[in-house]
Amino acid sequence: MHGNQVTLPNPDLEASWRTTAQLTKADYAQAEQHFTHLLEVEDLDQNLDRHVERVNAFEQVLDLAISAAYQSANCSNLARLFTQQILYRINRLKLFWFDDLRNYCNERSVYLQDVRDQIELSWQQWEASQLSLETLQNLDVTQALTDRAAEDLEPELSENGRYFQEEMQEAGYRRLLAIASLDGLVEASQLSRTLGGVSNEIHSVLTRLLVEEYGAGRLNRKHSSYFTRMLEELDMETEPEAYFGLVPWEVLATINHSFLLSERKRYFLRYVGGLLHTEISVPAAFSVYSNAAQRLGLSENATGYWDLHIKVDKLHGRWMLDEVALPLINQYPNDAWELVFGYDQQKLMGDRAGAAVAALCREADQNASKRFT
Repeated sequence: MHGNQVTLPNPDLEASWRTTAQLTKADYAQAEQHFTHLLEVEDLDQNLDRHVERVNAFEQVLDLAISAAYQSANCSNLARLFTQQILYRINRLKLFWFDDLRNYCNERSVYLQDVRDQIELSWQQWEASQLSLETLQNLDVTQALTDRAAEDLEPELSENGRYFQEEMQEAGYRRLLAIASLDGLVEASQLSRTLGGVSNEIHSVLTRLLVEEYGAGRLNRKHSSYFTRMLEELDMETEPEAYFGLVPWEVLATINHSFLLSERKRYFLRYVGGLLHTEISVPAAFSVYSNAAQRLGLSENATGYWDLHIKVDKLHGRWMLDEVALPLINQYPNDAWELVFGYDQQKLMGDRAGAAVAALCREADQNASKRFT
């Protein structure tokens, strides 16, 4: 660890961990418990020495998990889940949840920043390696974004999309809502982190987008309220993070990625590129969910969030392309390729998350089918 490093009291213990080929699910669960306890320590940075055994136990697993998740030839999904869950727990401190104020006593903890930076360094290097940055740097950015937007606005129905639309049963639909609720109940919160600073036309468009997402200040029209009503219609939990344990690492990664890009002003162009892809691709993606709910005979309240976005995000996508991304190309000609980098990363990570969600929904359908046979 960087910064407040704690010396291991037992070097032999560290050696035994480091010869372990594969940590178990129980090992990760115990390490996560250690970490959540540390989050609750009042003034953690000043009291690390009082929790040295817990800190050491967590850090030993974290070091191995980062290596297993992003630096190994045979990457471990358990390790990726653990690191993304830890990262999410740190990132969520940047948003206010109207809960106990003491939950935020460590929001500026140097130790937590060190943990976050350690995970992000290896994770982001691995993510970047999935794309050819040299190719992106030599693109005609205007043409690249225009072509991508046109293709993703009305894509061909994928195998997973066909499953959602034509095969998914109510158990799978419930699993879909449970996983999506982690982001859907706090939708657009990361966008709010980008709006400080000098006002201009681009800033105004992003502000307009946020205002629409937030229902112009009316709670019942806030987009997340539509998600709440979908959950209520199916008698599901509406408390934010109620289904945290069901969320796969691929989905957590998209949320953590948004936190990273929106918090780092140097990554602003990448954030805009990613947001452009999201707004462009949502209508097609959400159409299959809405069609599935209608096929299952669910009410309009059970599809309201999808239907709203199908309608408004076509307009939002046009705003993002014509009034945000394309003007930024002229303003930052030497760095404009980062818009495409952000777009392609979001698409890659979104497709990966979609595949993971489809697999879990299929599993829920299969388990439900077995109970009735």
